[in-house]
Formats: sequence, structure tokens, C-alpha cells
Amino acid sequence: MTDKRVKASVLEACVAQPQSLDGLIDYAQDSIVSKTILDKPVGTITLFAFDERQKLSEHTAPYDAVVQVIEGRGQLTIGGAPVTVSAGEIVIMPGNVPHSVAADERFKMLLTMIRA
Repeated sequence: MTDKRVKASVLEACVAQPQSLDGLIDYAQDSIVSKTILDKPVGTITLFAFDERQKLSEHTAPYDAVVQVIEGRGQLTIGGAPVTVSAGEIVIMPGNVPHSVAADERFKMLLTMIRA
């Protein structure tokens, strides 16, 4: 892999300098905004901003995913069980288990997917 390809998969603002997670992404009315921070063969780190009442429908991913809530409150459903999450909390969504995300209010989360 060339250096050019590696750089294209990294949010340059975060390379070798600190950034505030909540400042890297803004809300959009009636939408879900996502921004990839890092995308590598071994995993991805993606920042999401959900406007209130927005949701990602139930789906399944083949790998474990770590959700870290940055701001606000939301509802995860993991394997049919509701899980309320708030700013400062973390939860692991196991691979191959159906899950969904719904915003009770505006909230931001960092999703780290581990592909191994």
C-alpha cells in the first residue's frame, strides 16, 4: 500500500495532533451525519451525529463494534434488547448480532469496528 492510499483513509485533522471529538462533526436537521476518521483493513473509526428521532434500522455486522457516546442520549437495540446510552458511556455490540440505533435526542457517538 502506498503512503498516498494510507493518507486518503485518515482524517488529516487528527494526524499527530489532538482534536475534540464533538467538534469534528456537526448535526444536520432531520439527518444522520457520519465522518470516517480512520479506515484500515483491520477496522474503522467513524463519528456519527444523530438529529433527534433519527435512527439506523436493524442490521448485522460480522465484527464486534464499540460504541462510545460523546454527547446526548440514544437507544441501541442489541439482539432484541433495548440499551439506553448516554454521554461518557461505552458499549460493545457483538459481531453477528442484529442491532439498531435510535436518537432520543441529538447525540454523537464514535463507532470503532474491529475486523478480526
